[in-house]
Amino acid sequence: MTDKYELIAAEKDSYPVRNMCRWLAVSASGFYDWYRRPPSPRTRRRTTLDTQVRALFAASRQTYGARRIAAALRASGTPASVRLVRRVMRRAGLRACQPRAYRRTTLPGQAPAPTDRLRRDFTAARPGEKLVGDITYIRTGEGWLYLATVIDCYSRKVIGWSMADHMRTELIIDAFTMAATRTRLQPGATFHSDRGSQYLSDAYQRVLRHHQVHPSAGATGVCWDNSLAESFFGTLKNELIHREHYPTRRVARTAIADYIEIFYNRQRLHSTLGYRTPNHIENLYHTATATIAGAA
Repeated sequence: MTDKYELIAAEKDSYPVRNMCRWLAVSASGFYDWYRRPPSPRTRRRTTLDTQVRALFAASRQTYGARRIAAALRASGTPASVRLVRRVMRRAGLRACQPRAYRRTTLPGQAPAPTDRLRRDFTAARPGEKLVGDITYIRTGEGWLYLATVIDCYSRKVIGWSMADHMRTELIIDAFTMAATRTRLQPGATFHSDRGSQYLSDAYQRVLRHHQVHPSAGATGVCWDNSLAESFFGTLKNELIHREHYPTRRVARTAIADYIEIFYNRQRLHSTLGYRTPNHIENLYHTATATIAGAA
């Protein structure tokens, strides 16, 4: 009965109350008695939770499902189970965007490939120790836009990226150069990629040697060998690219840069990180390191 009354209250500015009461087989006097009654503590909690869930869903750019919203609520001091949040979202008609199949972009190179140093172990003890990279493409009204990224395995942060209307070796060199200027690379760091021709080129290998970084590559056609890099592209396309149309490459660049730097690195809760952001994980490491150094 309460659900029917709440529906009538929500729509009373759009339809006559007596008509809605007749349609829902409730009495008008019963509705008005309920409507004038002070809300119970349970109703107030439910209303507050509904508002919080809607706000978090909107702030996540409609990308958060029940698990991430429940984690965000708990982080803000509001206890809520995943089951409860899922029920609230279903009642409010909130549905997170769904992933699509990922398609590979890079072409296999002919040069001898380096060994696989990671062997699908994408964990790291510190930032700048293990990096992964890959290339994807985005359709625009002007043609394809290509995106290369470098991700730090420790924090899952996108520390380097580059976009261009081509996917020549300069694209990935620019992405790695950005990563090297933004993150302190550990001695003997590893950069892992697929066996695309750009990553096996002499020019790119010289860049890695200059920074004293060891190359690593997975097997040809085995997506799991570089799943961390490919997973980010799947997330990017699911949460942003497949939901928008880009008339020009410039519009696409702006949207993607905003997603990476503002949303993904700083705001989006990452399940692998215990529902914390990449920036948070990176900052925790540097704070702990500084504390240890100060105590010594």
